[in-house]
Amino acid sequence: MTIGPVEYLLVEFPGSRFKGEIIPELAKLVDGGLISLIDLVFVIKGEDGTVASFDLDEIEDTDTTDAFESVEGGYGGVVSDDDILAAAEALEPGSSAGLIVFENLWAAPFVQAIRNAGGLVVANQRIPGDIVDAAIAASTDHQEAGAQS
Repeated sequence: MTIGPVEYLLVEFPGSRFKGEIIPELAKLVDGGLISLIDLVFVIKGEDGTVASFDLDEIEDTDTTDAFESVEGGYGGVVSDDDILAAAEALEPGSSAGLIVFENLWAAPFVQAIRNAGGLVVANQRIPGDIVDAAIAASTDHQEAGAQS
């Protein structure tokens, strides 16, 4: 069985203001067979810099736990205490975050094809959306300027 690329995503909520719109979209990715959730941990960084974390089964807010029931996955065991501390370093004081570890199921057949062809992935990096947006805007501006010449 070939495993697709595994990634993590740290989503910060400044002021610890979480809105539930994310949960149904995450469920769609899982239900659609695009990703498989491996682990999900919530991280809180206090105003004084203290760090706390908890798993989904430790949440007392029933609205949140009920919403996450629609998201299938095997949560737990992958994210270490060191991972949580590293994630907290990226957070502003007074913020919370969701740390999600997931497998890209959609990529598993492509990974197998690469292996079958004797190929090796020698580099892989995700390009942040704001950089892509800026590059596309610059390219469009350049093309429009060239068309006006």
